[in-house]
Amino acid sequence: MNFGPDDVIDHDGPVTPYRQLAGILKARIARGDWAPNRAIPSEARLVQEYGLARTTVRRASAVLIEEGILFVVPQRGTFVAGR
Repeated sequence: MNFGPDDVIDHDGPVTPYRQLAGILKARIARGDWAPNRAIPSEARLVQEYGLARTTVRRASAVLIEEGILFVVPQRGTFVAGR
């Protein structure tokens, strides 16, 4: 299932919220909202922006880290991987 960068989370839909958020973040990266080697918004900001639990945001980030789209720098944040 493809998600657009401006989609909202459908809590009643068939796709879990963390998968929806992962798709939205991936679309925003593809659109160029965040450049390679630049930080994405903090967990707290994503929690607030999408109305999700922190654990849900962490799961979405983990999916993109596993796919090599994001990487974490301890004490600095989560960053977009280089192309």
